[in-house]
Amino acid sequence: MPSSELFRTVAEITVNSLQWSSLATLVAGCPAIFVAWVLARREFWGKSAISSLINLPLVLPPTAVGFILLDLLAIDGLLGREFLGIDLGILLTPRAVVLACAIMSFPLIVRTARVAFEAIDPGLEDIAVSLGYRPVRGFFQITLPLAHRGLFAALILGFTRCLGEFGASVIVAGNIPGLTQTLASAIYGAQQTGDEGLARALMVVAVLLGFAAVYLTERLTRKQGGLR
Repeated sequence: MPSSELFRTVAEITVNSLQWSSLATLVAGCPAIFVAWVLARREFWGKSAISSLINLPLVLPPTAVGFILLDLLAIDGLLGREFLGIDLGILLTPRAVVLACAIMSFPLIVRTARVAFEAIDPGLEDIAVSLGYRPVRGFFQITLPLAHRGLFAALILGFTRCLGEFGASVIVAGNIPGLTQTLASAIYGAQQTGDEGLARALMVVAVLLGFAAVYLTERLTRKQGGLR
């Protein structure tokens, strides 16, 4: 493959993967942070079971998660093509990539954000309530600012998980060049077709992006520890 074509291919795949990973992180991030706060601050019946269910994608093979999504999103599935009168048509589209990445990154964001919330003394929230703060105001003005480094770290880890997602996304979205091909699936496809130059170039990009994300997460969590 000529160097100019190689550069364009790597750039296209990288940009698509970054866009889909960013969108998936946004989709999963807000509900994951809310769930993390509930698990960190509230006691209720079935909490352990719910926490285990949320963390299930972390221990299941990604292909198993993809197969479950495929069953749900198939034409005759619970969330088939026609759901509540809405034509979803998610399978084999970029939306399938985003959905698979969001589901696979959700538990990782929850676990990391929960640790950040648990590091904040709940007595500070009680003091805020005693001073007339509503719980929502106390969360946004006290808890969230104190935990923000840990939450950023959670989102970065979730983003990195999205970048590396392969098993679930390739089942529901396929590996269609220019449409649903991600960084991970492109490396696999290049290796299978014997295009070692493309595979190595994509691998270098993946390593650089992964290192940058993990390094930034490490810096954020160390500073969070310093604040504690």
